[in-house]
Amino acid sequence: MKARVTAHERYSISEIDKRLYGSFLEHLGRAVYTGIYEPDHPTADANGMRQDVIDLVKEIDTPICRYPGGNFVSAYNWEDGIGPKKDRPTRLDLAWHTSESNHVGIHEFADWAEAAGTEMMLAVNLGSRDLDAARNFVEYVNHPGGSYWSDLRKSNGRADPWDVKLWCLGNEMDGPWQVGHKSAVEYGHLANETAKAIRAFDNSLELVVCGSSHSNMPTYPQWESTVLDATYDQVDHISLHMYFENYEKNTAEFLALSEKLDAYIGTVSGIIDYVKAKKRSKRNVTISFDEWNVWYHEREADQERMKNWGWPHAPVLLEDIYNFEDVLQVGCILNTFIRRSDVVKIACIAQLVNVIAPIMTAPGGGAWRQTIFYPFMLASRHGRGTAMQLSVDSPTYDASVASGVKYLDVSGVHDADAGTLTFFIVNRHGTEEIETDMVLEGFGAAKSVDHTLIQHDDLEAVNTADKPHNVEPRPGKGASLANGKLTVKVPPYSYSMVRVSL
Repeated sequence: MKARVTAHERYSISEIDKRLYGSFLEHLGRAVYTGIYEPDHPTADANGMRQDVIDLVKEIDTPICRYPGGNFVSAYNWEDGIGPKKDRPTRLDLAWHTSESNHVGIHEFADWAEAAGTEMMLAVNLGSRDLDAARNFVEYVNHPGGSYWSDLRKSNGRADPWDVKLWCLGNEMDGPWQVGHKSAVEYGHLANETAKAIRAFDNSLELVVCGSSHSNMPTYPQWESTVLDATYDQVDHISLHMYFENYEKNTAEFLALSEKLDAYIGTVSGIIDYVKAKKRSKRNVTISFDEWNVWYHEREADQERMKNWGWPHAPVLLEDIYNFEDVLQVGCILNTFIRRSDVVKIACIAQLVNVIAPIMTAPGGGAWRQTIFYPFMLASRHGRGTAMQLSVDSPTYDASVASGVKYLDVSGVHDADAGTLTFFIVNRHGTEEIETDMVLEGFGAAKSVDHTLIQHDDLEAVNTADKPHNVEPRPGKGASLANGKLTVKVPPYSYSMVRVSL
């Protein structure tokens, strides 16, 4: 099977916002407790944070982390997580039917984020609470001093403000499962008034308004139109969420789901343009795709367990063990975000540790990389620069979500400062290698090429504490330069990163 990819120096999509490789931590299951925070762990730092996890987060190089939710935030009182830990109340979390000790709050999370080299993306509760709690939270976090909330922060041990720039106005407010669920009209009004209050404090902050929880919601896409009509002049981004499932165990259909993702982004991008034109606005609103991942391995079983388990603290919950097939899916998702980087400026893999996550931990034990750690890490570390507008000629197949799905899924990034072209390639075909001619025009001569490959004979292969290196990148042999021609032989069902030095 043959394919042809053309990249031209003049044809680009957008500069990629580094926040495209963001992450997410919610007070859910073991994401926080025995995930990032375990005071009795052998590697714990002075703040009780696991250094082994921090090291893996640094390896991913994720620039932002969304916190504290997620569904959790819609009934969360941020004030419960400040002050001496012995005085913090234990609350019942209605979202996940667990108990919350509040031993980790804004101070602890901020210290962790600094240690992990990531910036905070904070969410306010617009489910059970209102704009007053939201503006107080912003003041507590960002005001230098001389006011009630900023001075309270100082008395709690943090003299300087954290100066958080990115704030989410609630979470999935279109969802009937959400505490404080609202109609689009109700939420649009509340989000707009909250945004106005926050902007009265600091007009330079970036605000994210809730879009649809997924593209199968009955209110989609009218929700986006109504909410943006109410908030367009006050917000910077609209959030979208999507999780990817393969209950039918059909790999071809599974790997075509990124086409549905692309259509979702395209539709909402069109709605943004429509509302902008309707309002005669010069303001540009973009997309924050702040929840995405494969999620189905443990979902149904965990939903049953939650019905009868009372109110446990930090239970094992949503701990999907990812396989090699999921590597291919995550690669296709990231390729889609790169190709849509003109409108998708922020994206957050959900979540970062233990809960549908690339990093797993054992309480008191080790931490290891799940299979999906690797495509995310490679894209985050090497997918910075300008997204290229590629011309791709590839054989195709038809799936239920889209026709003409290319077997060769590819994105390209030009880093002019480093003098590199990086291509991220997924072969969706299960039995045939794709020999690909890579035509590079306007970049000058290619000096060298490196090929990194993730491939396994078993789609169900996983990484575990005992076998942490079962699925991982290795040097590939499929990329070659000869007489100025770049050829890449992409094995069946594989993920490749090809880097060209110019």
